[in-house]
Order: sequence, then structure tokens, then C-alpha cells
Amino acid sequence: MTKAEIIEEIKAYVGNSGAKTWDEVYVGISKDARIRLFNGHGVSEARDSWILRQADSSEAAREVEEYFLKVLGADGGPGGGDDSADFVYAYRKAAHTNP
Repeated sequence: MTKAEIIEEIKAYVGNSGAKTWDEVYVGISKDARIRLFNGHGVSEARDSWILRQADSSEAAREVEEYFLKVLGADGGPGGGDDSADFVYAYRKAAHTNP
């Protein structure tokens, strides 16, 4: 997917997630976003609100992540993943997620 498509889909997801502010949302990148979401962050696949999208490239994924972190103020750590990290993921943070 293109950067613009991913940004729009994540914005729509957040609008429907119940989050009131962007700091309630974590955005990251990974080559295997499902493992990162469910094992790394402790997101529940069945009970939590989450989204993942595959970008056209690792560079595009990093630019999307940077937009959400620096422009909108989502939580996350820039510079994650390696050169193959082409998935962007987001989830609404909860007491049991990390963070």
C-alpha cells in the first residue's frame, strides 16, 4: 500500500477505536507485525483494537511511522525494525499492553 493509503486507513481506524487523543495509540513498524503486536506488545488479537498494513517499502513504512509519531503525537519508538520492516501497525493502548 502507499503511504497515503496507510495513513488514511490508520486515521480511520483510530477514529473508530474509541481513542480520544493520539497519545492513546501506539504506532510501530516491523517485518512481522503480528508477532510484534501479539507477543511483543501483549495486544489481544480477539479483544483489543489494532490494525496493520504492509507498505510498499521499509522506507515508506518508516515515513508513515514518523508522521504518526512526530506530526500527530502517537506513542511509539522511532527507528524500530530493520531494513526489511515494511509493516506499519497501530493499536489502542490498554492496561495490559506494553506500552
